[in-house]
Amino acid sequence: MTKKLSPLGALAIGVGAGFIGTGFMTAWQETVARLKRSMTVKHMAGEEDPWEHAPAPARVGRLLVQTVLRRDVPPERIPLFTNAVHWGFGTAMGAAYGLVQGRVPAKPALTGPLFGLGVWAQSYATLVPMGLYKPPWQYPAKSIAKDVSYHLVYGTGTAAGYALLRRVSR
Repeated sequence: MTKKLSPLGALAIGVGAGFIGTGFMTAWQETVARLKRSMTVKHMAGEEDPWEHAPAPARVGRLLVQTVLRRDVPPERIPLFTNAVHWGFGTAMGAAYGLVQGRVPAKPALTGPLFGLGVWAQSYATLVPMGLYKPPWQYPAKSIAKDVSYHLVYGTGTAAGYALLRRVSR
């Protein structure tokens, strides 16, 4: 018999699951980058504005600092901001997964990929109006497929992490 989780318990397990899912996504991103031999740094000295080519998580972090603290962020902080926002957002989205899964339990093999696709869609729904992404139809299909694959791995990893943490928390 499965013990019912409190919302706080589901949230806590979701945070851990989001961290696990983000780890899986990061590992997949690194693997894809190594396979493509595209491990070049896009924000090298000599470019006009290194922030123009910074990953979206770094640009979101910079925008937050500019808006809240009214300060700019030096380009040397791009890797730090990329990782901080990537891991923070992935972990936070895991909390949302945990709250839903704690309330309406479903099969991780189904909820994981669906959750990952939802996070992918949500990223375009927020980053396009912020001017950090173009609409998805303006990217090559290959780029969209790669980005979707990252999020499918994230969602599946989050669901698997939730199932594992749920099992060990009993």
